[in-house]
Amino acid sequence: MSYEQVSIRTQDGDCPAYVFTPSGSNRYPAVIFYMDGLGIRPTIFEMGQRLASYGYVALVPDLFYRAGPYEPLDPKEVFASGDVRAAIGHLFASTDNRRAGEDTEAFLSYVDSRDDVAGTKVGTTGYCMGGAISLTAAGTYPARIAAAASFHGGNLATDSDLSPHLLAASIAARVYVAGADQDNSYPPEMAARLDQALSDAGVDHRCEVYPDALHGWTMADFPVYNEAAAERHWDELVALFADTLT
Repeated sequence: MSYEQVSIRTQDGDCPAYVFTPSGSNRYPAVIFYMDGLGIRPTIFEMGQRLASYGYVALVPDLFYRAGPYEPLDPKEVFASGDVRAAIGHLFASTDNRRAGEDTEAFLSYVDSRDDVAGTKVGTTGYCMGGAISLTAAGTYPARIAAAASFHGGNLATDSDLSPHLLAASIAARVYVAGADQDNSYPPEMAARLDQALSDAGVDHRCEVYPDALHGWTMADFPVYNEAAAERHWDELVALFADTLT
């Protein structure tokens, strides 16, 4: 696997990021990949590479950069410890929808600087905490984000001022949201609230719940990885980007 490691200057410091590119020498649409709460690790690299293989310049920023360097986490060990918060709490607390949304301005400037990126319209996809960030980015930069996806994203429609559903009226992107049917961070009433907010705002969207899927089902290094549901996620994501970015 080959990738380029770069440093992107944000309002709060230097954010390490990883760029995965197609094997050809053409120009390709850019996609920003917002990681899950277990951070940058081999599985995230594999997903970035796969996304690039479909014909996109995939930017994978380390959203935990404010917390400082950290060793790659092994999700199975983290979950087996019985105290996930102790393992990742300090990392998770270093970012949120607002801060990651502000970071996205720098991410967009970075992709604009690349000679291998085609056009100005960008796609976003996010997982777990990254799902909310993906939708937040779409609502914060409507002129730039043409497609936004969230997979097993949590807290997508809450009473928090940072809830992404509050930005629905600003979203110009096509949106795809896939939740797990067994996920306390995205219960049915929240899914309904998000869908209603997007509908009321006239957002071109589709919200689905994958049966027999647990929170984190796309991640091959999670104990709850569901290959069939993960492949469905890839099919939906590639179709979304093909329809909006190419």
